[in-house]
Amino acid sequence: MRSINTPDTFPPRSHAAKRQSILDAGARVFYQEGFAGANIDMIAAEAGVSRQTVYNNYGDKEKLFAAVVGEITERCNARAFAVLGTFPDRPRNLEADLVAFALRFNSNCTCDRDGKFLRKLIQSEGARHPELFASWRTEGPGKVWSALAARFARLAFAGFLDVDDPDIAARQFLALINMELQLPAMFGETLSEEDFVLSTRRAVRTFLRAYGRRDGLAPEMAETALQA
Repeated sequence: MRSINTPDTFPPRSHAAKRQSILDAGARVFYQEGFAGANIDMIAAEAGVSRQTVYNNYGDKEKLFAAVVGEITERCNARAFAVLGTFPDRPRNLEADLVAFALRFNSNCTCDRDGKFLRKLIQSEGARHPELFASWRTEGPGKVWSALAARFARLAFAGFLDVDDPDIAARQFLALINMELQLPAMFGETLSEEDFVLSTRRAVRTFLRAYGRRDGLAPEMAETALQA
């Protein structure tokens, strides 16, 4: 991490630019040091501003941490909902289409830099500072789960799935497609592309063993249900 002793020597920046610089620096410092190990002086140095500027904009370390988590959650949500827009509402091959969707979701949401940042902070700080993640739970996973549940409910209505509780199905789907990514991520490792695809296929097949229709519907009946 670079050390900056004279932030006032930097070219003038707008108020918005300084706020963004502080958020970006806070994300880097919290990621590297954790909540307990980070301090305002570190973040101010990383952002190239005075410590008073950090206090003036965010009050204290806890409020800055919440702001960092909030901004990253918004970015993650934006990507998640973009991918949810590609959900296979009219699948031609349900398993293949769900595998492709899961790969897009993990590549763009779970395994990107923001997703890794949140996962590491939650693993290291969640139990010690649950209050810092209260808004993340409702504004992040809560919204994504609900949106995915609605899509699974639509597939069930169309006859593709046998789902009693779409909310549980959505959470279990996400848990399954992430399961084999968790352990490597804890050690800073990344699955190979081949293993990534294989783990996703296994997850989707497991999900369909639990929720796939045993009898199914004729294609024309599914089409009628989807148009209703």
